[in-house]
Amino acid sequence: SRGTSFHQTNFVNMTFVKLQKSKAYFKRYQVKFRRRREGKTDYRQRKRLCCQAKNKYQSPKYRLVVRFTNKQVICQIAYSLIDGDRILTSASSNELPRYGLSVGLKNYAAAYCTGLLCARRLLQKVGLDDVYEGNDEVDGNVVSTTIGKTTYYVDEVDEDKRPFRALLDVGVKTTSTGCRIFGALKGAADGGLDIPHSEKRFPGYDRDSKEYDADMHRERIFGGHVGEYMEYLEEEDNTKYQAQFAAYLEEDIEADGLEELYESVHEKIREDPSPSEKKAFSPDKSFKRTAKLSIEERKARVQAKKDAKNAELEAEDDE
Repeated sequence: SRGTSFHQTNFVNMTFVKLQKSKAYFKRYQVKFRRRREGKTDYRQRKRLCCQAKNKYQSPKYRLVVRFTNKQVICQIAYSLIDGDRILTSASSNELPRYGLSVGLKNYAAAYCTGLLCARRLLQKVGLDDVYEGNDEVDGNVVSTTIGKTTYYVDEVDEDKRPFRALLDVGVKTTSTGCRIFGALKGAADGGLDIPHSEKRFPGYDRDSKEYDADMHRERIFGGHVGEYMEYLEEEDNTKYQAQFAAYLEEDIEADGLEELYESVHEKIREDPSPSEKKAFSPDKSFKRTAKLSIEERKARVQAKKDAKNAELEAEDDE
């Protein structure tokens, strides 16, 4: 019959499938850590950032944690304990409007400002802000001082107090050349923190010729790339320029004034890096959830709708 031939044809066309994973494989399978399964934590990197030599007597390794969300840059100084991480201090680019920067809170220049704010706030907290003032003249070069066999990434090392050392924690972000993470790193390093780094991932480094253009990096720190794009877009497509840089135009920020703007932001951060006072939160208690209807009330409600619809249909028939 027709059905039999159909089944026979399917049986002939079936291919042999080899069993790849046996029962022994699944019995020995070990589930990975939850944050590894979610793709949130690189445990190989985290172990090397957190593990401390036993002869250091539980003195923690501090990390400069840099994260980017859809709207802001977050920088934190963290250290790990057996029951989880502790945050020593943190700074966010959402705080930059206090210092005069209310637009472009996620670009390279904003990342630099956030790193600078985090560094100055930390040093103020631990009492090192007067000893290690960092690099006031932003030039894009890597600053380092070697004493004995140790290299410190600050201008000068005080005889009594060593600089505060932190290691960059990038999370699962790709560390490509010119990445915004290194803008936050440079800001924190210029703010006076001792963070081991080189120029190989900064904007302006050429891997083929192994040469570093510090001026290109300085231009990126002061938003030069944003200014260039603003000028280009204004000439080529003014409609797109008006839409894309609407927030800049609303604040009367032009391409020529970006460098002065970022310079003033850096100065204000150095003057007062302390966090703003927390505002008291008062919840809105006016909202009240409606009570749940009983089964009789729901049936009556449905019946009322039916009666209304029937009355409407009867009125149409009479017409």
